[in-house]
Amino acid sequence: MGISGVSFWEIMLIVVVLLLLFGSKKLPGIASDLGSAIRDFRRSMSSDQRSEELEEKGTTNEAPPPPGGRAA
Repeated sequence: MGISGVSFWEIMLIVVVLLLLFGSKKLPGIASDLGSAIRDFRRSMSSDQRSEELEEKGTTNEAPPPPGGRAA
């Protein structure tokens, strides 16, 4: 077994089919575009997660109400 239950021969078959469909000249460009798309997706997900964490910290760090329950 290989990656996630996919055997070596299945991966090789997929690579051969991709080479036949796109050709050896276009395949590196497609792989590069796919890699940059995944990288951008991960960056945006981590950015969203950080902004959510900051929002949560902002709401929990509010000043407590003054004693007596009256706002100044």
